[in-house]
Amino acid sequence: EALGAQVANPGAQVWAIDGDGCFQMTNQELAVATLENLPIKVAIINNSVLGMVHQWQELFFDSRFSGTLLQDGEGGKDIPDFVKLAEAYGALGLRARTKEEVDQVITQAMETNDRPVVIDFRVSTDSQVWPMVPAGESNSNVIYAGGQGPVWENEE
Repeated sequence: EALGAQVANPGAQVWAIDGDGCFQMTNQELAVATLENLPIKVAIINNSVLGMVHQWQELFFDSRFSGTLLQDGEGGKDIPDFVKLAEAYGALGLRARTKEEVDQVITQAMETNDRPVVIDFRVSTDSQVWPMVPAGESNSNVIYAGGQGPVWENEE
């Protein structure tokens, strides 16, 4: 979607925001962005796990985690290393591991307009995405952080 938005708005600054698992399913679009000179910016919110699956395993399967960890230990290798992956596609790869680095990498990304930019924003493995709808439920049963959800007018 970022590619189409950039083509439709060549002078605009276009950002895509992905989780690390999501980006692994779409990162090949960097090839098109590089070849077509589309300076999109991609912000990866990287918690080093396949976040949606990990979150479901935690909430609905008593934290029985399986196959969701994408790092070889605390402070270990990044799997994959998104900075190197970005560079392999001809994009600028940046990483922010601390709050203090965030403004610097965003500024650098915004000032780079000759190629795509990928920023690997590292967050806690425990980071979750809300709201969500449990399996088999309707969108009326959306839940938020801490198990909270909306109170609908017709509920008692």
